[in-house]
Amino acid sequence: MKADGDILITLTVQFALMSLLALGGANAVVPEMHRQAVELRGWMNERVFTDMFAISQAAPGPNVMLVTLIGYHVAGLAGALVTTFAMCGPTAVLAHFLGRTWDRFRDAPWRVAVQAGVVPISVGLVGASAIVLTQAADHSWLAVAITVATAATAYWTRWNPLWLIGIAGLAGLTGFV
Repeated sequence: MKADGDILITLTVQFALMSLLALGGANAVVPEMHRQAVELRGWMNERVFTDMFAISQAAPGPNVMLVTLIGYHVAGLAGALVTTFAMCGPTAVLAHFLGRTWDRFRDAPWRVAVQAGVVPISVGLVGASAIVLTQAADHSWLAVAITVATAATAYWTRWNPLWLIGIAGLAGLTGFV
């Protein structure tokens, strides 16, 4: 039982810290989630991590569902609850207490500067997440080609992403990938 408590404490501390760094949402800390779950702690392998990411993105709901899936994989229902609350709790409390103050200084030069600095940081964090996931998921040249083609299609066309998901599903179903 002590080991179960230790893992729940570890999950709580790690995800509470990540929540405070998640500028741009949970996807901004995917590299750290990957580092903790796959590289440092060995809770899962690359394939399981990328599968969980895909499920969390494909399912309706917030993208923070990845956190819940990791917690469930590591420590069952208790792990799912602990990681979800640890990821959402600290930032919710912070937003509650700092929201009014932030709004009060709406026109202050320091606030404008902070907001301008946070935007490129959050974009960079989300971009790093894309790189980590690409490295974890692309296990063959065919997978790399599909990733590049999907990114290019999503960026340069007006296709609905559901078409890309459907094509990927068919490719997997037929054994192409």
